[in-house]
Amino acid sequence: MTATRYYLAIDIGASSGRHILGWVDKGKIRIEEIYRFKNQLEKRNGHLCWDLAHLFQEVLSGLRKCKALDRVPVSVGIDTWGVDFVLLDENGAVLGDTVAYRDGRTKGMDEEVYRVVPEAALYARNGIQKQLFNSIYQLMAIKKETPDILARAARFLMIPEYLNYRLTGVAKNEYTNATTTQLVCAKTQDWDTALMEKLGLPAGIFGPLCLPKTTVGSFSKEIEEQVGFQSEVVLPATHDTGSAVMAVPTNDDNSIYLSSGTWSLMGIERLIPDCTEMSRLHNFTNEGGYHHRYRYLKNIMGMWMMQNLRQEFKHPYTFEELYKLAHIGRYFASTVDVNDASFLAPDSMTRALQAYCERTGQEKPETECELLYCVYHSLARCYAETVRELEEITGRTYPTIHIVGGGCQDRFLNHLLVELTGKAVYAGPVEATAVGNLMAQMLKDHMFRDLPEARSVVAKSFDVRRVAECFA
Repeated sequence: MTATRYYLAIDIGASSGRHILGWVDKGKIRIEEIYRFKNQLEKRNGHLCWDLAHLFQEVLSGLRKCKALDRVPVSVGIDTWGVDFVLLDENGAVLGDTVAYRDGRTKGMDEEVYRVVPEAALYARNGIQKQLFNSIYQLMAIKKETPDILARAARFLMIPEYLNYRLTGVAKNEYTNATTTQLVCAKTQDWDTALMEKLGLPAGIFGPLCLPKTTVGSFSKEIEEQVGFQSEVVLPATHDTGSAVMAVPTNDDNSIYLSSGTWSLMGIERLIPDCTEMSRLHNFTNEGGYHHRYRYLKNIMGMWMMQNLRQEFKHPYTFEELYKLAHIGRYFASTVDVNDASFLAPDSMTRALQAYCERTGQEKPETECELLYCVYHSLARCYAETVRELEEITGRTYPTIHIVGGGCQDRFLNHLLVELTGKAVYAGPVEATAVGNLMAQMLKDHMFRDLPEARSVVAKSFDVRRVAECFA
C-alpha cells in the first residue's frame, strides 16, 4: 500500500491561525484541522503591532502536532493577510516593531506619495486599489518617522515570507503578496524599481519575485530538531485571498467570486490588468494571482464589523441567534459606507455606527437588531454595487456568484446577496484559503495536471450549496 502524502497549510488571519493537513484520497481532497491558535494586535510604543515571536512559536507548536499524530507532511505552506512586512538588518534581525495595517501611522502618507507620483499616475503603474494601509504608505511612514531603520534595512519580507525565513534560513519574496504593497508594476509583474527610486525607497532590499509552487527550502537543522522531522517549505499564494481564489470551485469565467471573512474580496479573474482611469475611479485592484493571473477585485471591510459588534453585545449570541436578530431588525433603513475609515479600528463599533448615521443625517441604530441589520444591509448593498460596477467596467453580465471562506456560512448575509443582486449564489468551500494553499503544494507535487483540474476536484470534494432565495 502506498503511504499517504500529507501536505500542511498554515493559514494565519488577523484573529487566529490554523494548521490544516490535506491529502488526496479516491480523487477527492481531504482536510483536517489539527491545530488552532489566537492572533491579536497589541500596543507597543504607541502603535498597534503584531507579536511575531508568538506567531512563530505557534507555527512550531502546530508542526510538533504533526509529529505527535505521526502525519508528517511532505511540504508546508504559509499564507497570511497582505500589506504588512518586516525589515531585516544584514544579520537577519528584525528592525523595529512589526506595525500592523490597522495602525494610524499612515495618516497623510498618501499625500507624501502623491507629491512625487500623482494618484492617477500611480494607479496606471500598479493598478492597485488605494488603501491607506498599503505597504507603500507604511514604508513612507517609516521613512518619515524612523529613517534610520530604513537606512539599516538589508531585506524586506512580508509576514509569511518572514516565517518561511525563520523555518529555513532562506529569504524569498512571493508574487501574489508582493502586489499588495503597491510597489509591483502590473504590466511587467515585477518590482517597480523606478517608482522606488522616485520615492526614495531602497530598491535593493526587495528580492526577486517567486511564483506559487516555488520551493523556499527545507527546515533548518535547528527547526528539524525542534519539531522532530524534516519537510520542504513551498510557496502557496502567500496572500490569503490569492489562495482562497484558487479554491473557487468553478472553471466558469462568467462567475464572480466573493472571498468572505474579516475582509470581503469581491471580483473576477483576468489574464490582463485594467489600470485605466475608469477602473481607478471605481476603486478596483489588480492583485496578483496564481500563475500570473490577476485578481480584479474590490476590498470591502467584511465581517470585521460584525465580529466587533458581537464582542460588544452583553449576551454571547450564537450565529443562528444573530441571524434571527438581524432578520427582526429588517425594518431599520439607515445604511453606512462599510469602507469608511471610522470602521477600521474603532474603540467601539457600536458608537462608530451611531456616529456615522448621525453625521450623515440618518436615524442611528439603538438596539442589537438595528445594529446588526444596519451592518448586514450595508454590506449586501456594497456587494450589489460592486457587482454592478464589475458588469459596467467589463461590459459583461455575470449570472453567478461563488462565496468562499468562513463568511460563506452566514445564511442571512447570503440571502441578502441573492435578494439584492438577483444572481445565482453558491456558498463553499468554507476553508477556501487553506484549500488553495494545499492546492499549490499539490500542484507542485504533480497531484493535479493544472489549476482547472484542481478546481474540478475541489468542486466534488467539498460542500458547495446554492443559496435559497428566501431566508428561513
